[in-house]
Amino acid sequence: MKLRAYVLFFRLLLLTISIPCAMVTLVPDMVEAKPLNTVESKRDDYSIIIFPHLHRLVVQQHNKTIKSYHIAVGDPATPTPAGEFRIVFKGENWGPSFGPRWLGLNVTWGNYGIHGTNKPDSIGRYASHGCIRMRNKDVIELYEMIPIGTKVTIMGHALGDLRHNPRDLAEGDVGGDVQLIQSRLQSAGYYQGRCDGKFRSSTTQALKRYQRDHQLEPNGVVSFPIYVHLGLVE
Repeated sequence: MKLRAYVLFFRLLLLTISIPCAMVTLVPDMVEAKPLNTVESKRDDYSIIIFPHLHRLVVQQHNKTIKSYHIAVGDPATPTPAGEFRIVFKGENWGPSFGPRWLGLNVTWGNYGIHGTNKPDSIGRYASHGCIRMRNKDVIELYEMIPIGTKVTIMGHALGDLRHNPRDLAEGDVGGDVQLIQSRLQSAGYYQGRCDGKFRSSTTQALKRYQRDHQLEPNGVVSFPIYVHLGLVE
């Protein structure tokens, strides 16, 4: 009986010791939560707005413009994606073509970012494969200023310049226009996959089913009549 009493006593003693210890280990986690809010606040202090048709990148702080840079954007065959994104990665010296700095965007259908260039004469043109090019001194300045998580708004329409017909799309293409087609096919009950802007075989098969049901040639290609049929252009 005495042995059992001692065992019970020590178990209770260990329990009373371990509870304060657990509290001690939890308190630092609670204290460390404050800097995370500070980082998030700093991230939301800044925003970037890109105007491809003006070849201009604008930096705002608390909704006031503090910087404006001349840029190059994607050519018509490989346009710069329109939409709202975030800076999710920052890196240095990715190679001569990307200049000294890279700020990566969370575009779902490919690797797009803001970077420098070894072709400064391309600034002010539609010259890239979709990325935003800056002069090297400008991208270094932007890199130091902008934290990861900053919102980037790229103005424009997913179908590109609406003064011209949208491009034809087929398996292997990527872009906001592909994502828009996927979304329309999904709403119509033909596409079951993720609307990620990547034209894969699942998109082709969904498109062919749509074409057959609407007495269109089932070739798996999005041409102008398909855009009209889906209500994307008139």
